[in-house]
Amino acid sequence: MGTIYYGDGASPIHIEDRTLAHLKVVIATKLRRGESFTLSWRHPDGEPHGRSTIWLHPSIPLRFVFDDPEPTTLSREWVEELASSANSSGGIMVVAEHTDPNREPVADPDAPVES
Repeated sequence: MGTIYYGDGASPIHIEDRTLAHLKVVIATKLRRGESFTLSWRHPDGEPHGRSTIWLHPSIPLRFVFDDPEPTTLSREWVEELASSANSSGGIMVVAEHTDPNREPVADPDAPVES
């Protein structure tokens, strides 16, 4: 289970490592462009039932922590789906990955995604 630390006093946000790796690419791309947006997710098991939304802004400190020391291979389709939602008025909504055995993996997990 990965963690996002956002701002200086916020509680850590726990998101599964694979999901977090995909979000990191999209979030970093948006923030590098100076764009602000929202990120919404359902609370994982073991946390109070519900969902949360945060406003992401380039001036607010942000740190991604992964439990797995090795980077994951990314799904180009999932990154594109998350990037598309980031550009909508509703912001990024964390959705489950649609698995496709014929999917084309992204070779470099830290490569920026153009949208």
